[in-house]
Amino acid sequence: MSDDIVPQTDAQALADLSADIGALLEEARRKAARSVNAIMTTTYWEIGRRIAEFEQRGAERADYGKRVIERLSTDLTAKFGRGFSQRNVEQMRRFYTLWKIPQTVSAESKPASLAKAKIAQTMSGESAALPAPDAPDYLNALAASFPLSWSHYVRLLSLQDEYARRFYETEALRGGWSLRQLERQIDSMFYERTALSKNKAAMLTRHAAARPEDAMTAEEEIKSPYVLEFLGLKDEYSEAELEEALIRHLESFLLELGPDFAFVARQKRIRVGDEWYRMDLLFYHRRLRCLVIIDLKTGKMDHADVGQMNLYINYAAEHLTLPDENPPVGLILCSQPNAAVAHYAMNRLINKVLAAEYQMVLPDPARLEAELAATRRMLESPLHRKEESP
Repeated sequence: MSDDIVPQTDAQALADLSADIGALLEEARRKAARSVNAIMTTTYWEIGRRIAEFEQRGAERADYGKRVIERLSTDLTAKFGRGFSQRNVEQMRRFYTLWKIPQTVSAESKPASLAKAKIAQTMSGESAALPAPDAPDYLNALAASFPLSWSHYVRLLSLQDEYARRFYETEALRGGWSLRQLERQIDSMFYERTALSKNKAAMLTRHAAARPEDAMTAEEEIKSPYVLEFLGLKDEYSEAELEEALIRHLESFLLELGPDFAFVARQKRIRVGDEWYRMDLLFYHRRLRCLVIIDLKTGKMDHADVGQMNLYINYAAEHLTLPDENPPVGLILCSQPNAAVAHYAMNRLINKVLAAEYQMVLPDPARLEAELAATRRMLESPLHRKEESP
């Protein structure tokens, strides 16, 4: 219905109605995501409990637990698809181990003092009220014990310090932190900074506030990879499909930069020892007379990615570079939903003049980041997905 058909006096009321319905739908979708997350988290905790109890009854060989995880991963993946890699199944077992008695915020566990006192555990006195694990309403009854999303707990599982885990868990509950805010606080060492601060109350009040970039839309919460995997649903683009599309666009983009880049291979397979690896893209730069290895990451870039690129560079220098060519250079491109990072690795460039020439001739990282971010937005747009669908 166009504005010229609606009476002027009703236009604002109609706009208000549209905004009100939009807010209702956003809140409903958030509640749906929270509901799925609660059941998913409880289910994974229960899976972890059953694995741990099975291992306790089994053989005491050192490799027994590993073999149990491997077998379960194979069986569950065959039946339920993605989401049950060995790492994920191991996380479920570890989740039960570290949250063996689900906890809530209490006076003893408040982190203001960060004292290493005994952490209050509420389930120990309440477990008798829960239905039996095989009861129909068991998961629903237990779900209240895990108020954070599974994504939150996965991030907390990466912390080795028990008191840091409890601190971030408590603050995430107290402040209603989104996953992005939790990640930002962990990355900024909020726990350690609070522990060293003379005014801990001020730290908790002032620095735990959310930022605009921390907010997550209802669509983002529902389309969490964990949620999609748990429900057995597939987004318009799986991570593998998105990565393949990004690689194709990057290949075209680099070739369009000029005649210096010459395409060599995509998904170049190499063998190092007993392990096989794949270089996402392999180019030859004519002016620099060197190979350019490109590795694309659809998640965060960490030290392991840099180490892997250095492995590629060393392999290429030894097995792929000709005697009269310069040392190879690596380019790590990291494409996250809300950020892009481009990082050159030049660990073999001892010659400073040559290194300076590489930096001057190769594409500016900022330009690569902008292209990567724009390409991802284009690939994930509803219009593009509609055009790509059969």
